[in-house]
Amino acid sequence: MTSLDTARDLLREFPVVDGHNDLPYALREQVRYDLAARDIAARQDDHLHTDLPRLREGGVGAQYWSVYVRSDLPGAVAATLEQIDCVRRLIERYPDRLRGALTAADMEAARAEGRIASLMGAEGGHSIDNSLGTLRGLYELGVRYMTLTHNDNVDWADSATDEPKAGGLTAFGREVVREMNRLGMLVDLSHVAATTMRDALDASTAPVIFSHSSARAVCDHPRNVPDDVLERLPANGGMAMVTFVPKFVLQAAVDWTVAADENMRAHGFHHLDTTAEAMAVHRAFQERVPRPVATVATVADHLDHMREVAGVDHIGIGGDYDGTAFTPDGLNDVSGYPNLIAELLDRGWSRTDLAKLTWQNAVRVLGAAEDVARDLQATRAASLATIESLDGVKG
Repeated sequence: MTSLDTARDLLREFPVVDGHNDLPYALREQVRYDLAARDIAARQDDHLHTDLPRLREGGVGAQYWSVYVRSDLPGAVAATLEQIDCVRRLIERYPDRLRGALTAADMEAARAEGRIASLMGAEGGHSIDNSLGTLRGLYELGVRYMTLTHNDNVDWADSATDEPKAGGLTAFGREVVREMNRLGMLVDLSHVAATTMRDALDASTAPVIFSHSSARAVCDHPRNVPDDVLERLPANGGMAMVTFVPKFVLQAAVDWTVAADENMRAHGFHHLDTTAEAMAVHRAFQERVPRPVATVATVADHLDHMREVAGVDHIGIGGDYDGTAFTPDGLNDVSGYPNLIAELLDRGWSRTDLAKLTWQNAVRVLGAAEDVARDLQATRAASLATIESLDGVKG
């Protein structure tokens, strides 16, 4: 039996829990949520990284669907609600393959049924518009993690890719973390500044996650996790889910991406735009300036390092499919996960360790957050704090 055969066999028992997939936003941008126009029951290779046949090929058993909207988009709360509606309609449209999931028990039930547990994560604190009531509303609608920032700062937290303003978390930012703990919503530290990571770990009594981040020691990009933060995950109980985005995993791709992003803006496109017109501009630039190519081995290097620093109980996978213009060779779309597992098998990873990486860690972390929330709800009421009352600024 080859390593790839062994990988596929393992994934049948312990499928991948992927921390971050931007299919809902791709559907917004490409077809304005017309699910019939991008019927993911059929392969969508020409348009998307994600569809149901390739999810099956990839051995995916649970997916956190990102309900992301851009931080510069007016009406972010309403747009986030539209994203949530999209995920709900996907689950309703494909009930034989997708199962809505809110809890760790729901994830296990979906696995037993052979369906993909479908959870939601909000990408960026701008989606709550400085309102803890809105945060609670998102939780009631099924959102089970929130990334504290996206690429831009919010009023109460610094982003990894913006100029520092808060110095990490403000007093209101710490209250957001505490209220997320009380709800059972996972605190996601992908995209945030290292200062924000450390402040959140100080404030959180529940496990945190990095839904799609890699190791900064391997690729020096501010979106990645420094070793001192990875070292704190065992005490916290949380996990870092490696991302596949080439500009976050391959050092040579960092400078190329800066130039590619500048080229996109020069042509009137947002640098994260993945519409057909924007991708044509990307491809033309790539023909002029060849892109450094990440591979399965590149991603495995990050996982080797993250396992060494944080421990095998505190790592996972968050590919960021349909949220990136480029993917590594061998991880071209959601069908590629077995290639990564095969690479790790060849590096000596045990079946026990791989089961933790793909399935067990993510289920444990969500269950632990639920346990913390149950205890907190017995002693603490919903927070009525405002950014004005805690930070002295108008929200």
